[in-house]
Amino acid sequence: MIRQYLQELYRGVVGGWNRFWFTPTDPATLGVIRILGGAMIFYTHLVWSIDLVGFMGASGRFSADLTSRMQGQSPFAWSYLPLIDDSPALLWTAHIIALVILAMFMVGFKTRITGVLTFIITMSYVHRAPGALFGLDQVNGMLATYLMLGAAGEAYSVDHWLKRKRNVRMDGPRESTIANISIRLIQIHMCIIYLFAGLSKLGGETWWDGSAMWGAVANSEYQSLDMTWLAAYPILINLLTQISLAWEISYTALVWPRLTRPLVIGMAIPLHLGIAVAMGMITFGLAMLIANMAFISPWIIRRIEAAIAERLAK
Repeated sequence: MIRQYLQELYRGVVGGWNRFWFTPTDPATLGVIRILGGAMIFYTHLVWSIDLVGFMGASGRFSADLTSRMQGQSPFAWSYLPLIDDSPALLWTAHIIALVILAMFMVGFKTRITGVLTFIITMSYVHRAPGALFGLDQVNGMLATYLMLGAAGEAYSVDHWLKRKRNVRMDGPRESTIANISIRLIQIHMCIIYLFAGLSKLGGETWWDGSAMWGAVANSEYQSLDMTWLAAYPILINLLTQISLAWEISYTALVWPRLTRPLVIGMAIPLHLGIAVAMGMITFGLAMLIANMAFISPWIIRRIEAAIAERLAK
């Protein structure tokens, strides 16, 4: 009996593992994440154009010595920019080419190639200016990593449109195993982000006494919307603090069951929009919401697509 139990347990674990990772799925969700995530990556790099030489140039804010000390390793690791940063003309040329590639990936043109190049570009800019690295750049890097694996251009892309225009036979959405793997990696990465973010907060006294949210909204450095009126409602501050902490810690467990997933993802919207509006972290808040879309089933995306197409046809 023990042997039979162990055999059934083994088959169950292996079967569950294979279904989780290797079940082909509609790439619709991945396509939407490519568009929105790609737009955020494009915008993030476009902003460097305001002072490209000042940030990325050899004589700019991040010298070779400073960058080396900040990285704690060989200077300018994982970046092609140090090869050209002593020439403003070459730097601008490479920057414009990079923006074109990022735009191509966003719209899904030559996605297999531009996906890999988008990852290289994203990593290169991050490692060239480590002093400007923030949460937004980390989320961009995470999305670029998993989107380049493949199938990101199989839905809502120029590549997909060209296939249909060439009369390639396509009976419904083309399900893909690699699309499922990419989505699963984003999902797991999001669980890790929230779990460790929540657990790290447990080391702070303000999260235990419920005043942490006040410290965030009253910080003039990040304050873009005056929320100091919350001082008159200490119970509300305490409630918001404890709810956000409980949500982060429980995210990893509650986002997987279909019954609780809508509640967990629904909570992400006011939380990250609140960070975006009240603390001025608009791009970071939007990037996190884009990454959370990995938990939206493809059939929901297809229903929204059908509804939009029906309305446009009227």
